[in-house]
Amino acid sequence: MDRAQKEQLVEELGQIFESSGVVVVSHYVGLTVADMQDLRARARAAGGAVRVAKNRLAKIALDGKPCESIANLLTGMTVLTYSEDPVAAAKVAQEFAKENQKFVILGGAMGENALDVAGVEAVSKMPSREELISTIAGMLGAPASNIAGAIGAPASNIASILSTIEDKAAA
Repeated sequence: MDRAQKEQLVEELGQIFESSGVVVVSHYVGLTVADMQDLRARARAAGGAVRVAKNRLAKIALDGKPCESIANLLTGMTVLTYSEDPVAAAKVAQEFAKENQKFVILGGAMGENALDVAGVEAVSKMPSREELISTIAGMLGAPASNIAGAIGAPASNIASILSTIEDKAAA
């Protein structure tokens, strides 16, 4: 890799660190190519990505970025799992780590907040952006249906009372 390629890689990594909602750093010693392809596919399906980069170049790219705190995690064979959604990458990494003993989560960063292994696990248990939006939409729709039911209820009560009075008068 020549100097121009390294500079381009540092720039790409800088963009990743700048724009990602969460970055998870893990060791992947002993994983097969098929395992890594599976991890990449899962991350892509969740709206994230996986990147293997030289630690030295990643540390250069981290300089001055919000998630600069993960620089000390970049030792050995590390892989970065990241996504714009603050939860997606953590969920993918956590699920993959449960299934693959050779994939070890070291920690990560969520913006300027450093995450240890427990922090990554806690973030992975949070609802995703889509789940939160659907919950909020459901909450906003529920009062409207309750109001419609409340408005319609007195009319149906009056109608049932009138039909009862008619039945008594007819008898």
